[in-house]
Amino acid sequence: MSKQFIGAALRPIPGTIEKNRMSVGEPGLPRQFRWGSETIQILQVLRTWRETGACRHGSGERYVRKHWFEVMLSPKDRADIYFERQARSGKSKSRWWLYTIERAVHDKAGV
Repeated sequence: MSKQFIGAALRPIPGTIEKNRMSVGEPGLPRQFRWGSETIQILQVLRTWRETGACRHGSGERYVRKHWFEVMLSPKDRADIYFERQARSGKSKSRWWLYTIERAVHDKAGV
């Protein structure tokens, strides 16, 4: 396996959002994304975790900043994606990001 840092915005494909996660305060995870010209299909969620940070106004409270998902894309390929609770300022308003992708290394025969 070869893990590669990507750090690119993902575009959720409408109609593929898994809504049951929303009932427990998580974002609805789309089962398909567009990444450049590629369609990424999520087959299985392997694990989830949250990244928290201090209140930006000094209250001392901690807030969830990102929801992370380690996902299976194919029987041999995995990725780490995250959802930002607050969209970044600037040009990109994306909230879904592809952090890393780990693809199986294939030999010359494609096996």
